[in-house]
Amino acid sequence: MLSTRSGVRPLGAADLAAFLDLAGRDPVVNVFADYRARTTNLEPRWLGGEMWGRFDGGELVAACHVGANLVPVQAGPDDARAFAERALSRGRTVSTIVGPHAAVEALWEGVSPGWDRPREARWRQPHLEIAGPPQIEPDPRVRRTTRQDMPELYPACVAMYTEEVGVSPEHGGGAELYRARVTQLMSRGWSFAAFEGDRLIFKAEVACASPHAAQIQGVWVPPDQRGHGLAAHGMAAVVEMVRAEVAPVVSLYVNEWNEPARRAYARVGFAETARFSTVMF
Repeated sequence: MLSTRSGVRPLGAADLAAFLDLAGRDPVVNVFADYRARTTNLEPRWLGGEMWGRFDGGELVAACHVGANLVPVQAGPDDARAFAERALSRGRTVSTIVGPHAAVEALWEGVSPGWDRPREARWRQPHLEIAGPPQIEPDPRVRRTTRQDMPELYPACVAMYTEEVGVSPEHGGGAELYRARVTQLMSRGWSFAAFEGDRLIFKAEVACASPHAAQIQGVWVPPDQRGHGLAAHGMAAVVEMVRAEVAPVVSLYVNEWNEPARRAYARVGFAETARFSTVMF
């Protein structure tokens, strides 16, 4: 373990306050790592991995979540290179590198000589935020989902994931784990959907949240229902409910090439504040 005066080391419960101060420098962009820290107290057994910190003169200046995802927090080029060096020493254990573009690019440059070729790299994904009421009428049909919705909700979640990632979440025996994740979000009140009769026509979830922000994931409309404004008005309803009951700012990031989704989010009132990148293995 390196000295707390300089270098990189795993963080623990004693570092929580310093970490939250660090993440708070950009609390919306850093909402995932902030959420993970608050819900695990930075204990490795709850993190399912580690949170690395980089120190300069005893001060925590950057961090990196290392679990299923490698997620840099307030990491400049030198920080990213230091994290990449540590990641190289242990081999690839993550399925994605995701976060602000410059830090992800530097991390990937650092680990690429020793890691396998990524399945896909999505550079410069717009990171969007809304901190006020939606600019269009919310869809009144959008509500929190319940266990009675699972026959419609779960297949929609699988379809969204497969379309977005390119691999089914059920691949390799992952169905039970993925169903548990869908159920967990529902139990937290973080799963939203609109129905027409018994048919699901829109869905979205809160992926993570802090006192400062909530990040949305899994926005999906059935292919034969697209082009009718369901995503925009559905998201307006989600923004309204999440801002009232979860966190004051709502954020998400979207693929640069997904023009229909970007137009829908712009109609709601989302504005770009950063660019993310995702490297997938």
